[in-house]
Amino acid sequence: MTNFIVPDLKITPRPGGYARGQDGFEHILRSALSLLVNHGSAALTLRRIAAESGMNVGNLNYYFRSKEELIRELLNAVISSYEESFDEIIHEPGASAEARLENLVMLVLEDITTKKTTRFFPELWAMANHDPFIHDRMSELYDRARVSLNELIGEINPELPSDQREILALFISGSMEGMTVFAGYQKPWAAQMPMLQTLAKKSFVQLVKSLRAEDFKAA
Repeated sequence: MTNFIVPDLKITPRPGGYARGQDGFEHILRSALSLLVNHGSAALTLRRIAAESGMNVGNLNYYFRSKEELIRELLNAVISSYEESFDEIIHEPGASAEARLENLVMLVLEDITTKKTTRFFPELWAMANHDPFIHDRMSELYDRARVSLNELIGEINPELPSDQREILALFISGSMEGMTVFAGYQKPWAAQMPMLQTLAKKSFVQLVKSLRAEDFKAA
């Protein structure tokens, strides 16, 4: 298997941005990510982010007019990094759809073992329970993340209708994400992640191949 790695952030250059301005923009987003991962959501204030970035709040406001704008850009940079990695997998030359699905599963579960992912997403899930803005951004994030998975399901089992592919993609994604609290960074089952990866890739490929439309009917 080719080794695929998800970068922390993929930051799109701002239109008309000059180098220094772009460097500051990226530095702030990386500082915000570091705060969230190392200190939790309570640390994600403009004052703390500015201090972590080595500037004052006035300087920070030059780049971001509000905390919401900053969070939107942070989440976009995070999901863009996953989209790039997923796209590399689903378009891997010469690999079967089944092999590419296995690679995608391996990537996601390997990524779950990193400190960034284990801490970043649960913090955002908690914030989304009380903040409609975060809730909507998280929903958008996961909708985008499932596009590649949905595409592979369609290749492997083209007879499944689109709505059922979406449900199946959600099931697989949720099953993998759920491992964060058990086998993520410094979690009790972290050492067993290689076995969990083997179980996941075999069971998910078999599930996608074997499901029929009638299987989705409520019991």
